Amino acid sequence: MNDYPHTAALMQRGADFLGCDTAILCGAMSWVSERNLVAAISNAGGFGVIACGAMTPDILDREIAATKALTSKPFGVNLITMHPGLFDLIAVCRKHGVTHVVLAGGIPPKGSVEAIKEGGAKVICFAPTLALAKKLLRSGADAMVIEGMEAGGHIGPVSTSVLAQEILPELSADHLVFVAGGIGRGEAIASYLEMGAAGVQLGTRFACATESIAHPDFKKAFFRANARDATASVQVDPRLPVIPVRALKNKGTEEFTAKQREVAALLDAGEVDMAEAQLQIEHFWAGALRRAVIDGDVENGSVMAGQSVGMVTKEEPAADIIAELMCQCEAALAK
Repeated sequence: MNDYPHTAALMQRGADFLGCDTAILCGAMSWVSERNLVAAISNAGGFGVIACGAMTPDILDREIAATKALTSKPFGVNLITMHPGLFDLIAVCRKHGVTHVVLAGGIPPKGSVEAIKEGGAKVICFAPTLALAKKLLRSGADAMVIEGMEAGGHIGPVSTSVLAQEILPELSADHLVFVAGGIGRGEAIASYLEMGAAGVQLGTRFACATESIAHPDFKKAFFRANARDATASVQVDPRLPVIPVRALKNKGTEEFTAKQREVAALLDAGEVDMAEAQLQIEHFWAGALRRAVIDGDVENGSVMAGQSVGMVTKEEPAADIIAELMCQCEAALAK
């Protein structure tokens, strides 16, 4: 970090909290943020995060162990709050001494934050509003990620720049807040650090890293795409509170609209309750994403990508991506 004195000074709090050199987290991307990419990012001085997604406790157990075999640096695990086995997954993290657990996808259920902290790990939560950020911090969250709608995957309705202006001046003096969503260059990182962010989170920039196991066709889809190709999914039924997902427009996007209609019909017929309906939607995404990332079916699968996808033009090692972002950030801050 000696090469980046201005950046290092502003990232110090975030880096100390994460236990790494560079306060750049990798967003947890299901099927992409697994042992290889997570270890590569942590080894490069950033902070890798395993995307637990729909993993069972056994699979997560093996994934954490495999990641530890590839890096001695700290990394986190992202858990989805609506996962039916959440507390079992927390126990797996505790067993392995995972240092940071990221809770995503809604308000953490009662007792989950306490269970994580009892195991000695730090808790990072997502907040789409200032009010919710304050509530989560009161409930024991150690740090927040505020993620704008430019991000890939599940998104909220407000842009990163607006969230940053609303939340950073209120919370950043006393709390650790990481900014995410649409970040593709170091100049943007510099601006959020100057506003008080403790660090940043990027997903899309890392999806096509050399170490990412994503299928070559998945990566090619990123290289071809520009910002306007990464569109948010449409909500078909107002009673089905489906969190919008940003992905590259394809046949799979249309299939999701059809899937929502199908689930809404089941809801109408009383064949499923709301929790089951939402779980079905989540399982649809997990399957569609796997088809794109692992099988390379970029026509029918879900190619989740943020609007910064236009800045992803080639495959390069995670260490090079981090170095480039840090150089750009340092140059901007030194001006």
